[in-house]
Amino acid sequence: MRSCAARSPPGTALDETELARRFRVSRTPVREALRQLAASGLIESRPHRGSVVAQPSHEHLIGMFEAMAELEALCAGLAAARITPAERHALAVAHEELRAMIQSGDPQRYHEVNEAFHSTIYAGAHNSYLAEITLATRIRVQPFRRAQFRNLGRLAKSHTEHDLVVTAIMRGDREGATRAMRDHIITVRVEYEMYALSLSSTSRV
Repeated sequence: MRSCAARSPPGTALDETELARRFRVSRTPVREALRQLAASGLIESRPHRGSVVAQPSHEHLIGMFEAMAELEALCAGLAAARITPAERHALAVAHEELRAMIQSGDPQRYHEVNEAFHSTIYAGAHNSYLAEITLATRIRVQPFRRAQFRNLGRLAKSHTEHDLVVTAIMRGDREGATRAMRDHIITVRVEYEMYALSLSSTSRV
C-alpha cells in the first residue's frame, strides 16, 4: 500500500474499494493502511471525500528536498569512511547497471535501479537510524524525484553526478562524497522544478 502511494502522482485519488480489490483484502485493512499513510504524511485524508496522494506546497517541498540533501550527504560521507568491500562491489554493480540503462531511455527502470543505488549508500554508512530516517524522507519525496527522470538528457546527467559520488566513496574521501551527494540532490530538486514548469506551460497551450 505504501509503495502504491509513493508511486502515484500527487493528487491521485485512492479509492478504498478499488484498493481492496487490487490487494484482495477487505476494506478494513485498507482503511487502517490509509490511516497510517495519512499519519506519515504520504496521503491526505479528506472527510467524506476519501484520500489522495499528498500534494505538498512548494515551500514544504523545498524543505523536504533540503532535508533530503543533507541526509543523503551525511550517508555518503559516512559510507566513504565505513563501506565494506562487499558493499563497494554492490555499489559499483548498481552504478554500472545505471550506465548501461542510459541508452535504453527507460526512466521508470532507471528510477528503480537508482533506488537500489542510493540504498546501498545508506547501508554503507553503517548507521541504522540514519538509514531509517533517510529512507522515510526519500519515500515522501519519491514521486517528485522520479518525475525529473523524464527531462531530456536527465538520465545521463544523473549518472555523471553519481560518478562523482562513487569516486569519492571509493577513495575514502568523506568530504568529497558529502559535497557530491548534496550537489546531486540539489540538482534533482532543480530538475523536478523544470519538469513541473514544463507541464504547467504545456497545460496552458
